[in-house]
Amino acid sequence: MDPALFGRGFALGFSIAAVVGPICLLCIRRTLVTGFAIGFVSGLGAATADATYAAVASLGISALASVLIDQRLWLRLVGGAFLVYLGVRTLRTAPARSASSVPATGLRLAAAYSSTLALTLSNPMTIMSFAAIFAGIGATGSDLVIGVFGGSAAWWLVLASLVSRLRERLTARWFRSINIASGLLIAGFGVQSLLTAGG
Repeated sequence: MDPALFGRGFALGFSIAAVVGPICLLCIRRTLVTGFAIGFVSGLGAATADATYAAVASLGISALASVLIDQRLWLRLVGGAFLVYLGVRTLRTAPARSASSVPATGLRLAAAYSSTLALTLSNPMTIMSFAAIFAGIGATGSDLVIGVFGGSAAWWLVLASLVSRLRERLTARWFRSINIASGLLIAGFGVQSLLTAGG
């Protein structure tokens, strides 16, 4: 493994994951409501999607990239509709009375991982972003892709750890406020995705 290439990918993955968007909000809320494990595994789904698109861009899988970009309208429509659904469901969810963790069963972890994986994959234009960045730094290869996954996973580990500590201090009123705020924001991102799907 090329340490320099891995380091570039790590920094890139960490910085991309740290952008506050619907996935970030979703992972924060899941960590607050259900605990560290489900919040972190949700982030790993996003990290896997980032690494997948980084691989497509870096390894020159042009046929797959072309198919995904051609289908971006439908992917964004599905992703946007799912975000609206998640936002509305969050608004209607009764607030937790305490910070007790939800049991992290295999089924719950799989659902948390797969939902964020699918949502992150619903934006295939990420491939173009990675391709432009890789061209800008003049680097490609599997070490870069592994670094992207490692950096993204590191961000979700840090975020889930910090948020899980914060949740111990929250009251039922705070949980209700978080449900309202995150529900509105997640639904808002979904509406934005639907309105700009054809752009």
